[in-house]
Amino acid sequence: QVHLVESGGGLVQPGGSLRLSCAASGIIFSIYTMAWYRQAPGNQRELVASITDGERTVYSNFAKGRFTISRDNAKNTVYLQMSSLKPEDTAVYFCNQWGTEVWGQGTQVTVSS
Repeated sequence: QVHLVESGGGLVQPGGSLRLSCAASGIIFSIYTMAWYRQAPGNQRELVASITDGERTVYSNFAKGRFTISRDNAKNTVYLQMSSLKPEDTAVYFCNQWGTEVWGQGTQVTVSS
């Protein structure tokens, strides 16, 4: 059974940075595309970024230039480095095994002064 566990969320001031982690188990992690999504209250879940097994990355427009997705296959972990955070980045951030309904429990990111 696949498990995804996110961590690293928290409260940060505008302009600050956070690094999210997602640890995967139960899959051959290295062969899968992984993604980060987010969902703010009252909004639909939206894609933040994805990374293929070959480390090709795709970013949503709001993430370009501020967020960086990466992976460490030896640790079965995908990361999301977020910088220049804005209040509108406040959301629950979820890890996803691309193309599946496998999701982590999410980690809350709150950007506020």
